Amino acid sequence: MAKSLRSKWKRKMRAEKRKKNAPKELDRLKKALNFGKKDDDAVMTAIQEIATVVPVEKITKEADIAVAGDGDDDGRMELESKRDKKTLLNEHGQYPVWMNQRQAKKLRSKRMAKKSGKGKLNNKKKGIAW
Repeated sequence: MAKSLRSKWKRKMRAEKRKKNAPKELDRLKKALNFGKKDDDAVMTAIQEIATVVPVEKITKEADIAVAGDGDDDGRMELESKRDKKTLLNEHGQYPVWMNQRQAKKLRSKRMAKKSGKGKLNNKKKGIAW
């Protein structure tokens, strides 16, 4: 698709707005970092570290120290709720928030049919018994 003049103009104006608001945002950042601290110089040095380019050697050294310190961690986050992979229920019997009601109802009916031994899924066709 071609780039329209309108989208080019909008992009240009957004860039101008970013330039105009950059000093205000920097001041707000400094105030947020300075909140609750009396020493302004320490905060300014921290901001200068963020704004300047850090050599690769320094980053790799810090990463090696962090990895060596955490030997028992396998790098995965621990979730506070444990889910059953088959039923998708957590320990409180709740389905995930992203699941819609139709899917939950379908899984619930499967689970109940398996539990009771009868239901929609396990019904056999009735026929003449002779």
